[in-house]
Amino acid sequence: MMFVRLLINIVFTWLIIDRLYFKKSQRRDFYFTFMLIAMAIFFIVFFMIFVLEDMKGKTSMGVGIGLFGIFSIMRYRTDTMPVREMTYLFVIIALSLVNAVSVNVPLFEVLLTNVIMVIAVWLCEMHLKSRPSKLIQYDRIELITPERRPELIADLEKRLGVKVKNVEIGSIDFLRDMAMLRVSYEGTSNSVDEIPKFSKDQLKEF
Repeated sequence: MMFVRLLINIVFTWLIIDRLYFKKSQRRDFYFTFMLIAMAIFFIVFFMIFVLEDMKGKTSMGVGIGLFGIFSIMRYRTDTMPVREMTYLFVIIALSLVNAVSVNVPLFEVLLTNVIMVIAVWLCEMHLKSRPSKLIQYDRIELITPERRPELIADLEKRLGVKVKNVEIGSIDFLRDMAMLRVSYEGTSNSVDEIPKFSKDQLKEF
């Protein structure tokens, strides 16, 4: 029975990660993380609940502590995880938990739950498309005025090598002739500098 649930978990997790997430983002690091976390959480929850049944009352406490630990791993990283990746991580964790505790649930209902989750993710990806963006420190603040916006976009496209669709202007430092810009562009967000490391003061306008 465990292996049937495990197979279901692997198949539907793979569909979400490979066909929906990775196809758009091309982030191999998160692909690796999501797949292994899905399998690890499934085994942890399954064995906590069904192999430790002889502990009776202690099992409930152990499951509670275990679940707290599972969700706390979402903060194990040192870098900030983008919102889209955080959402996928939560979906993968939730799906693995559902599949692990569903031994007494009819197989049809388990499959239906997984299918509904995949369809929900697919619908969001298809109909709520978002453009990738970068936060950059920009040194030519004379171009941030509304009348010189075409020059600003042209300069950003030349420097970044992307087709710029929108530019949002954040904080401006006239002493250092610097401005914080959020640049939205066409393409996939698969560059290593997708998550720049700026201070809270620099990001406060966003």
